Amino acid sequence: MTLSQLWVIGLFLVTLSALIFSNKRPSAIFSGLLILLLVTNTLSFADVSHHLTNNGLITLVLLLMVSAAVDKTSVIKRLARRLVVKGYKTSFWRLFSLTYSASALLNNTAVVATLIGPVKQNQHHAPSRLLIPLSYAAIFGGTLTLIGTSTNLIVDSFLIEHGHTGFNFWDFTLFGLIAGLASAVILFIFSSRLPDLQTTEKTYKDYFIETKVEADSELIGKSVEQNHLRNLPELFLAEIIRKGRLITPVSPDLVIEQGDCLIFTGNMQKVDSLQHIDGLKLFAEHSGLLNQNLTEVVISNRSRVIGKTLKEVGFRALFDAAVVAVRRDGEAVSGKLGEIKLRAGDFLVLATGPDFESRHNISKNFFIVSEHNYQQKLSLTQEYLTLGGFMLAVTIAAFSSVNLAVSLVVLMGLLTFAGICNGNELKRALPINLIVVIVGALSLATALEQSGVINLITDAVYPSLSQLSPFWVLVIVYLFTLLLTEMVTNNAAAALAFPFAWGICQSFNLPVLPFALAVAFAASASFISPFGYQTNLLVFSATNYKFKHFLQIGIPVSICYSVVILLLLKWQFNLA
Repeated sequence: MTLSQLWVIGLFLVTLSALIFSNKRPSAIFSGLLILLLVTNTLSFADVSHHLTNNGLITLVLLLMVSAAVDKTSVIKRLARRLVVKGYKTSFWRLFSLTYSASALLNNTAVVATLIGPVKQNQHHAPSRLLIPLSYAAIFGGTLTLIGTSTNLIVDSFLIEHGHTGFNFWDFTLFGLIAGLASAVILFIFSSRLPDLQTTEKTYKDYFIETKVEADSELIGKSVEQNHLRNLPELFLAEIIRKGRLITPVSPDLVIEQGDCLIFTGNMQKVDSLQHIDGLKLFAEHSGLLNQNLTEVVISNRSRVIGKTLKEVGFRALFDAAVVAVRRDGEAVSGKLGEIKLRAGDFLVLATGPDFESRHNISKNFFIVSEHNYQQKLSLTQEYLTLGGFMLAVTIAAFSSVNLAVSLVVLMGLLTFAGICNGNELKRALPINLIVVIVGALSLATALEQSGVINLITDAVYPSLSQLSPFWVLVIVYLFTLLLTEMVTNNAAAALAFPFAWGICQSFNLPVLPFALAVAFAASASFISPFGYQTNLLVFSATNYKFKHFLQIGIPVSICYSVVILLLLKWQFNLA
């Protein structure tokens, strides 16, 4: 074994150890790896930069950037409020169906992030009884298509890098559909093991947010419960003001009427979810100032607004700003937003006009704390254009020879031209960390191959593996990847396992596609650990789950999923 080979093996082991045992983000670990590969001349800069133009990587980046626009649409948000009902069985399967189908085309992490809030806010079941099924449903759905999860696209990028044509759009569907549905049945059967836990304490301060029911509102004539106003993410309907009369507490049976002022308290970051309720307008919307950027301020002790209401002080004209929400530490706020007497130390979230920053009276009255990004509601035309355009782009790529990346570039241009997204939003959606992970992993794979380490390892295992049938070799590759994904992350597991799977296929003259699929499915099959997949980590952080809760429900799901996938691969590719 040469010094060069020892060095590359050492880099691989250090990278793997850092992913398992350190608290560093995978992007930081792979950044360090890239630096070491370059400064030691293990790889040239041309080798590394070449991976940036990988078609699979470019497709993944474009898909995530377009997803930023798709996330603005209200379809999933509106359905989310209606998912959870009194019956657990009905709630389970409704939640599963929406998550599973949406994750096949949309980023499954984003789908889970959207649905966590309504699940946590539901009035019928402990969130801990539904959050693990939510995460698993997203994982199942992500394996249905090429674009359902970044893991599939990462393996696709490796295939293309090695001269293979890559996956077709539907290569995953048969396996993912059967394994996902079978595992969902197992998940439901074992759902009695899911714990009944209290949610974690909120980490935000309650803001007081006023909305008004317009004449064309979908809420009118239906009760609070029928409108699912108790299921809004991190927002609580505290009061209703009707014809000058304050109604509190609000009964679930209370019927909403035109002109009602609905007063919510909760997380200001979730206020955009109110925008997706037709005919419900925020207090600041009537001023025409509500835009993407909201400014949080504190009223100074020298402010002229102290002791006065927003109406009395003429707030809109005085500051070129409208109040979206107010928070007062140590005391609950009640009544109409425009009639609250302001105090020094009150926190206000402002929708600001073009002259706000140039007004000389701002610093005399407020301390600026921070800015919030506010996601404005799309018009009906923009909604249709976004969803229709995305579905058309995916359909064209799935059923024709047009590259998915080309379809996504055209769609991104169309969305930008229509004002649905802008340059700043696209820059924020650029997945820099994921790009670093993929380029680092591709570079490590290149180093392992160029140095001869892959050949060295395959030669060492050849005598043992040659005694096995191709199917059992496939099982070993799958289990190796599955072990990695439970210890590191799904994307890192796929990136680290693929070079060895490729080397085994070359040494044993086996077809590449079933082994590539095995790596992709195994890397996504993180059901036992809360840390192996982003959706698991999201729900783990959303309530007081323990590691054992994932073990109890995840082991039978993982066994079922893995057995079905492996048997289907054996049947589909005639592996003995």
